[in-house]
Amino acid sequence: MKIETVEQLRQLYPPPKDRAVRKQLPALDVHCRRYIALSPFLVIATSNRAGQMDASPRGGPGGFVKVISPTSLLIPDSPGNNRLDTLENILATGAVGLLFMIPGIDETLRVNGTASLSCDEDHLREFAGDSKAPRLVIQVSVNEVYLHCAKAFMRSRLWDASRAVSRSVLPSLGEMIHSQIGEPAPTETQEEMVRRYQAEL
Repeated sequence: MKIETVEQLRQLYPPPKDRAVRKQLPALDVHCRRYIALSPFLVIATSNRAGQMDASPRGGPGGFVKVISPTSLLIPDSPGNNRLDTLENILATGAVGLLFMIPGIDETLRVNGTASLSCDEDHLREFAGDSKAPRLVIQVSVNEVYLHCAKAFMRSRLWDASRAVSRSVLPSLGEMIHSQIGEPAPTETQEEMVRRYQAEL
């Protein structure tokens, strides 16, 4: 049976517990701000006007995202592949969802809101000490924020070193892309790719 209505869906799942509803906050409290100050990694989800979704990883030293008020934070746009999917989606709709993670911590932090792109000097100055200053920053206006329970990370044991998968189980990224698109250029090895990335960080 295909589930097509909320009523059908709720026949399978009980209502959320009161705490799961009340934990959603309209702004970043002291605990959320501390989490962001420790987080070196997030995933940012955006969409265009046609509803096509995109999720992109962003990383840096712990605290690379700057909280400038309880309802506003700045994400530096570090060098990437120049597809600009996230940035173009922000220009189109402004809707964003963020998932912050801290290595070794099973709880995550979810932030939903609206975003804009800024080259404001005061915003760029927040990242003046970075090895490569961003060309722009993503300014997120927070609409809702909440800590997410540890169940998914406990199930996956994501931070358990004994569960780490050897990079050798997959071809290099260069080999996979070469296979996918039939690129005529010589295939870049994993080691060559890592050296190139390190020079661009």
